[in-house]
Amino acid sequence: MADTAERPAQSGLMERPPTPEEIDSAAHAATAIAVAMELDGGLKVSGENGDPVSIAPEVGKLIIELLGHVSNGNMVTLVPVGTMLTTQQAADMLNVSRPHLTKLLKEGKIRFEEVGKHRRVPLMALMQYREEKERRQEQAMRDLARLGQEFDNA
Repeated sequence: MADTAERPAQSGLMERPPTPEEIDSAAHAATAIAVAMELDGGLKVSGENGDPVSIAPEVGKLIIELLGHVSNGNMVTLVPVGTMLTTQQAADMLNVSRPHLTKLLKEGKIRFEEVGKHRRVPLMALMQYREEKERRQEQAMRDLARLGQEFDNA
């Protein structure tokens, strides 16, 4: 695989991991923005004609979170909440195969909509499934730990 420095400049962080320079830049930017927000109670940047523009604290937090992912070397994709995903996109987000995702859809574990011959998965339905799965896994780990303690005490 080619070194990240040899990749085309137009290739964005949705298609490739960040370069070491981008990681360093994101880390410094996240820190600078966090400090500026703490000092000013928000973020102020220069807009058109040099006029100051205030960025709301919640938007600033999103920017810091985004930069944090980049500074950890992660590829980043922004997806609006109301987005409808293809089955391949949904499978990629869950880190499962598309056939496995299709099985989950057919079993009714994840809500989807038919668009012509294609299935589309609402992002919110996918996030709900992922959160429920994480809760089930955490509960299973607690149950396993409890059983282990009971076994040790027997």
